[in-house]
Amino acid sequence: MTGKPIHKVVSCMGQPVAGNPTEFMFERAFAAAGLDWRYVTFEVPEAGLEAAVAGMRAMGFRGGNFTIPHKVKVIEYLDGLSTAAELMGAVNCVNATNGQLIGENTDGKGFVASLKELVDPQGAHVVILGAGGAARAISVELGLEGVAEIVVVNRTASRGQELVDLISGRVGIPCRLESSAERDYAIDTGTEIVINATSIGLGDAEARVPLDVETLEASMVVADVVFNPPQTRLLRDAAERGCRVLDGLGMLVNQAVIGYRIWTGVDPDANVMREALEEYLGL
Repeated sequence: MTGKPIHKVVSCMGQPVAGNPTEFMFERAFAAAGLDWRYVTFEVPEAGLEAAVAGMRAMGFRGGNFTIPHKVKVIEYLDGLSTAAELMGAVNCVNATNGQLIGENTDGKGFVASLKELVDPQGAHVVILGAGGAARAISVELGLEGVAEIVVVNRTASRGQELVDLISGRVGIPCRLESSAERDYAIDTGTEIVINATSIGLGDAEARVPLDVETLEASMVVADVVFNPPQTRLLRDAAERGCRVLDGLGMLVNQAVIGYRIWTGVDPDANVMREALEEYLGL
């Protein structure tokens, strides 16, 4: 034993730990950078969350990730929140700094970082399908980036309206709700970015989102948060219409890049993380 400390990051997951691509990415990136860090994953039941956070403090973890259903409940056990996490009311990344645990949300940040590789969202007109956690995180971050307008398309009006009220009321970006309950949504001319933020397509390459793909135009960027399979039906249809497309792999990798940077203070090799993710998924 050398006595040299091994820095630790924990993932507190609300579901079984078998099959965690994030752990695979982090471990590869730590090794590539020669950092003596470890990313360890635990299944934490809802009743054990407070004790899990106390354990992080007691054992000197440098940070952690939290998955559903812990993203909201964990807030009451933290010492502070970033602006984005406070607006979203959800945390997926915690950083231990100056003796405090500070909550962050990298979901939307990871998406925006990936999106910026294709287009600058500032001033853009955006359509986002869904009103769940991913849609909320992405909409808040796009609002903070200064998009011109966000149209939320959702089957359930009440949930969609909650997101609209958040974006228009607290983020200060024009936002309106459209329904996809009775017919496929037709994209307005002038829309620049279209995002599927639902889980439709996860594990099913032929699943259709409630969108009229005939209204997609070649000038649009079409993105999907689904990462497995990376080429969803929406992205294939959009590519056939000449759109630039963005798969969910980039969002997942960039989330990991941001978390890595928050915890270690250095930039990881994103290519190593992407290669690890693709290897994990068998791509």
